[in-house]
Amino acid sequence: FGVPSTAVYLVSPDWIALMAASLMFCGVSKSGSPKDSAMTLFPAALSAAAFAEMAMVAEGLTRERRAASCMTGLGRLTAWLRCVEIIGEALKRVRFRLSLNIKRATIVQMIESKFPNIGTTIFTTMSALATDVGAVNLGQGFPDFGCDERLTAFVTEAMRAGHNQYPQMAGVPILRESVAAKVASMYGKSYDPVSEITITAGATQAIHTTLAAFVRPGDEVIVFEPVFDSYEPAIRMHGGVTVYAKLTFPDYRPNWEQLRSLITPRTRAVMINTPHNPTATCWEQEDFDQLADILRGTNIVVISDEVYEHMVYDGLSHLSVARHSELAERAFVISSFGKTYHVTGWKIGYCMAPAPLMAEFRKAHQFVVFTVNSPAQYGIAAYMGFDTHIDLPAFYQAKRDVFLSAVASSRLRWLPCRGTYFVSAQYGHLPEYADLGEAEFAVWLTKQIGVACIPTSAFYHDQHDDRVVRFCFAKKEETLMMAAQRLNTI
Repeated sequence: FGVPSTAVYLVSPDWIALMAASLMFCGVSKSGSPKDSAMTLFPAALSAAAFAEMAMVAEGLTRERRAASCMTGLGRLTAWLRCVEIIGEALKRVRFRLSLNIKRATIVQMIESKFPNIGTTIFTTMSALATDVGAVNLGQGFPDFGCDERLTAFVTEAMRAGHNQYPQMAGVPILRESVAAKVASMYGKSYDPVSEITITAGATQAIHTTLAAFVRPGDEVIVFEPVFDSYEPAIRMHGGVTVYAKLTFPDYRPNWEQLRSLITPRTRAVMINTPHNPTATCWEQEDFDQLADILRGTNIVVISDEVYEHMVYDGLSHLSVARHSELAERAFVISSFGKTYHVTGWKIGYCMAPAPLMAEFRKAHQFVVFTVNSPAQYGIAAYMGFDTHIDLPAFYQAKRDVFLSAVASSRLRWLPCRGTYFVSAQYGHLPEYADLGEAEFAVWLTKQIGVACIPTSAFYHDQHDDRVVRFCFAKKEETLMMAAQRLNTI
């Protein structure tokens, strides 16, 4: 009757005794009767479901134990058997729960991953590692300083004024008008704010929406490697095929003959990025002329990622595709308020294109996000009147120069930085580190030196490795100096 095992529990209310008693009854056969073998019961008894169930019946068992203590003979035996019954019923429920879990696991195993080769991004990985080991994080590209208080005040004012509901699908008119005015002033290109400018939930959404609107299954999209890691998954999500052109190391210039050879009847788009992440290079007028010559007579669109447009240094001017009259007729120009105004977490940007192209873009946009954060749009529109973007090149050039001056005695070999807020360094010339791949070196640098970076190999589909790592200098001066002091110990 199971009296010995139950008696263990009745003698002691200790949880260990409870588990010892329940072990004898964890296995319930198909007929529902208890099994004698404790070995068949271990999996259920030690499962989370079993522990939870035992906790639920503990109170009932305690009541029966107390009742049995006042009885003798047959009454005590009856109370013991009642304990057995309580445990048995609980274990049937445990078995049922476990069967449901098994069924759920089977369903999950049947679902084939759409992206089996995609894991957590290198930026998330390195930032998490930096946090774990207390390293200075110069990996992921975001500032560690706040934005202008006037901007947050304008957004707060917009919320208090009641701008908290859906704005127009294409964006708040006053913000689109402000963007049009800025672009006309800087690049000499007039975009109609009504039909040619759309406010987006960041540049990444603008890229996804452009691909959704124009790329059909099997269409080819050409990108230049090293390439930001979100491009390829975005192309694949929309049924496209990524074709890779290589920027020539170490100056990272486009090979135009290679690009020409990659053009096929299936080519639907060419994606460009200037200023370029991660190489900190900028396109020149000749580059745009070459691209225009190659695309002339085709129906290929250009997707131009220009989120770092206001971070160009040493007296250079940003050459937007909007400046090139021929390319502008087939181009989507994408930029980011988050990058420009130090509010990357707001995820707000914009896309510009000729009206016929923008009409197609908006067909997809309305079903992707429909519209974008209303008070942030009103706040940014008000803030744009200060024209702070004009001072941004000098602001970030000063940070670049402070950092590079501070690491001048480092044994790393620093590559030129003409734009963005990134700078890269080579380490392959150092014999003690030359055998380390970029990913391995980045982890070593984070753990042992205390500075997090990003391996450039993460920007290649085949993990091409030139022994180069990327650092972000969009940081406070004290952050940069602390990082430099550590890097100088290499």
